[in-house]
Amino acid sequence: MLNSNKNKERSKSFSKKNSKDRRKDRKEKDEFDSKILDIARVARVVKGGRRFSFRTTVIAGDKKGRVGIGIGKGADVASGMNKATAKAKKNLIKVNIKDDTIPYEISEKYGAAKVFLKPAKKGRGVSAGGAVRTVVELAGIENVSAKILGSANKINNAKATLKALARLKVKTQNSKVKTTT
Repeated sequence: MLNSNKNKERSKSFSKKNSKDRRKDRKEKDEFDSKILDIARVARVVKGGRRFSFRTTVIAGDKKGRVGIGIGKGADVASGMNKATAKAKKNLIKVNIKDDTIPYEISEKYGAAKVFLKPAKKGRGVSAGGAVRTVVELAGIENVSAKILGSANKINNAKATLKALARLKVKTQNSKVKTTT
């Protein structure tokens, strides 16, 4: 009789612990917003024909200066999305934001994609297209102008934008340049 009561108490304590852990996981998931940038059906040729899978590209950010990109492949879109979101959360970069915009204009190239970002006045909003808009909004930058040059590839445009945002530096009062990676 005593052993069965102890086992019941132990099982209750474990179930309480697990429910708390689940709540923590939910909070971590709610911390980041994610948007699907691209979904593509890709195929590999095998002996019996073609095997199809889905490549999903996801941008994740907390709108407070952290943003990342992830690419995941799976048998269906949902599994590809989960993999891509996990990779995006692993590959986060810290963006230096000054007065809801970027500190200065910057241009960056990734592959054939070239992206030009320019700070905008307060109230102007995000004036950017496609992948750049998604990355900038999820980073938390409210006022910026951007132009995509060179390529229509969404993934390369997003990676060029992330590369540009990662290169931004903010001057402190001591006039030393502060870099975050």
